[in-house]
Amino acid sequence: MSLRLWAAIVLRLPIRMQAELTLQQAVQAFLRQLRDVRIASAHTVAAYRRDLTRFVHHCGAGRLLRDVTRQDVQDWLVDEYAAGRSAATLARRLSATKSFFDAAVEMGACSANVAAGMRPPKQPKRLPRTLPPEQTAALMQSTASSSELRDLALLAVMYGCGLRVSEVVGLCVCDLDLHQAELRVLGKGRKERLVPLPDGACQYLRDYLNARGADAGSDQPLFLNQRGGRLSARSVQRMLKQRALLTGADLSVTPHRLRHSFATHLLAGGVDLRAIQELLGHASLATTERYTHLDITALTEVYDRTHPRAGKRSES
Repeated sequence: MSLRLWAAIVLRLPIRMQAELTLQQAVQAFLRQLRDVRIASAHTVAAYRRDLTRFVHHCGAGRLLRDVTRQDVQDWLVDEYAAGRSAATLARRLSATKSFFDAAVEMGACSANVAAGMRPPKQPKRLPRTLPPEQTAALMQSTASSSELRDLALLAVMYGCGLRVSEVVGLCVCDLDLHQAELRVLGKGRKERLVPLPDGACQYLRDYLNARGADAGSDQPLFLNQRGGRLSARSVQRMLKQRALLTGADLSVTPHRLRHSFATHLLAGGVDLRAIQELLGHASLATTERYTHLDITALTEVYDRTHPRAGKRSES
């Protein structure tokens, strides 16, 4: 079904009337299409809704979509910049607006993408923050927490597999294969990948699941909260902070810092960059290459040991 026909059905408007859509109606149709046709995640739909709602508020909800101009988009971004939004936020909002207008053109609600060709502001290059191995080891020290078995298993999976927090909390028991030491992960864009489980993570998972009495192959969430429901990303973040307090680990620890640490420690251990890309579920190798900057010290040591002119450099 074409997006134009789909929008006509959803909005109960004849196709010939799509050109009379207000900006707010068109945004609503786009968000429904994201959810129902593209099967985007709830997180993705919510992010688009936040950004596009701000754009609607800037332009006026009752304004016809076909009357929205490129200048409106530029003025909106200038206002957002003046309000103190970061370059990353502005880039995301421009991307959401471009995607929306692409869909609106396909819908027949406007003739061209007025945001096409607009460039996002330059973002400062930030290297991923990582934890040294001794800090990740500190987090794995025993505590008196009532959820100790679950927390140790969760930490072992997050750091041992380099998963995003959304991927960890989205796991089900049936995604786990302890015999093959593998984990099936649903990543960004609903792309599945298989990641190997370290021996230590397998053992922590066995202890946790045995204590919980979970059946292998069950479609129950792998990690449960105290009420027996699926653990949330926010709960994982709180758990890490509390655990850092109890164990004396770095209080700046976050789920994403554990993921960065996983990648950096693998790179320092000599793992191929392409292999790290697959393990992390990065669509582009350029994203993974950020970690090479973090290993510059090790690279310098290799240079000093192997390059024929390294000795002369040190002599000078």
